[in-house]
Amino acid sequence: MRTLWMEAIDMRQTPAAIIEYLIHYHGSRDWFECHEILEEYWKRHPDAANADTLVGLIQLAVGLYHERRGNLAGAVKMLRSSLGKLDPQQLQELGLDGGQLRERLRQRLEALEIVSADGGGRSVFAEMDLPFADPGLEELCRQKSEAHGWSWKRPSPLHDAELIDRHRRRDRSDVVREREESKRRKQQQRGEKP
Repeated sequence: MRTLWMEAIDMRQTPAAIIEYLIHYHGSRDWFECHEILEEYWKRHPDAANADTLVGLIQLAVGLYHERRGNLAGAVKMLRSSLGKLDPQQLQELGLDGGQLRERLRQRLEALEIVSADGGGRSVFAEMDLPFADPGLEELCRQKSEAHGWSWKRPSPLHDAELIDRHRRRDRSDVVREREESKRRKQQQRGEKP
């Protein structure tokens, strides 16, 4: 049975990739997967009016992924770039509270910069949930998260190596194949033999 808020989400046409990003962000806490989902969508829609905001959300997920792994320099770099790209109005159109999100991100970045400037300090990782402006969107994402068996807004399982070191453990054969194919196409365009 569909509810009014589900129909409102459909009418606004929230991209499925944004919904999947939000589900993983708050459900599985797999920020590497968040990055993969939204990057794929962004690559298919590079000229979208909200492209910079999409990149900002990708960078936010990557920054938190780095922070959770203890890579403060990487976290600061990504979060700083994210803050510069996230447009409050575009975030609002996606169902998020843009002003509140930017403020949370600014505070997080400030705290990380202090620890990072300490020279070797390590931050104590804490979740940074995204503030929803659309309660219907949040409810939809919560339900989909729970359908996957994930607890909504649970703390990151900091001892789960599959999650923490996801970039090292994933199958990259498709990326390698695509790079080889791209190299082959470029060689053909230049008239070279592969």
